[in-house]
Amino acid sequence: MSLYVGNLSYEVTQDNLQVVFAEHGTVRQIKLPTDRETGQLRGFAFVEMSTEAEESAAIEALDGAEWMGRDLKVNKARPREDRSSSGGNRGNNGGFRNRY
Repeated sequence: MSLYVGNLSYEVTQDNLQVVFAEHGTVRQIKLPTDRETGQLRGFAFVEMSTEAEESAAIEALDGAEWMGRDLKVNKARPREDRSSSGGNRGNNGGFRNRY
C-alpha cells in the first residue's frame, strides 16, 4: 500500500509526514526523494500505509488539505514505468550511426 504525496514544502521532514499520516493509520515507510545533483527535496513523497482502508482514510482527509503553506495532492501511487523502453536513442548518438 503506497500513496503519492505531492506539492510538499521543501522544508518537510520524514518526522512531519509520520505525524500527519499516523493520524489515519499505521505508517510503514516514508520515502522523500531528493535531486541527485543538489540533494534538495523534490517536493513529493511516497507514504506506505498498512491497509487499503488506512490509505483511503488518508486520501479522504489530506487530498487538497493545506499543510505547511501548500495544498497537498494525495492519491494512490502508480507503479513506476520501465524507463528502459521509453524510446529515444540513448547510446547511439541521436540515431546517427557510424557507416564505416
